[in-house]
Amino acid sequence: MTTRFHLNGKPVVVACAPDTRLADILRDHLSTTGTKVGCSVGRCGACTVLMDGKAANGCLLMAFQIDGTQIVTIEGLESHALGAAIVAGLEEENAFQCGYCAPGFTIALTALLDEKPDATEADIRAGIEGNICRCTGYHSIIRGALNAARRVREQSRANGD
Repeated sequence: MTTRFHLNGKPVVVACAPDTRLADILRDHLSTTGTKVGCSVGRCGACTVLMDGKAANGCLLMAFQIDGTQIVTIEGLESHALGAAIVAGLEEENAFQCGYCAPGFTIALTALLDEKPDATEADIRAGIEGNICRCTGYHSIIRGALNAARRVREQSRANGD
């Protein structure tokens, strides 16, 4: 089949089998390797992308499901309105150690804060619970996420939202 979608704001066309996973399309067909593949069954969050603004597991989405959608990966986050604030908040707190899980956590946090900029710590914990870190533990990730949430709120106030 031929699937057409927008990746990080740019139109792409990919010829592949209908059951090709989005994570494989991104990595193998489009050379966007920021999206990681961990468990391949939707439990670790390493492959999290934004699909039409919502967090989704790239290992569970097939080519036939993404036709006509807007996909944002970690590589395209800088063009997202909240991207810079979220990345800065996580970086300032040294949220991640090895970085393998970082793209998935960052994308999940972006989806959460886009929908709920006034997210509390409980909201953040619930919003990233589908993401697993095997190195850092979660204290620095939560600190970074709270820092990012504060930055998003400040950005929103500065923009008069």
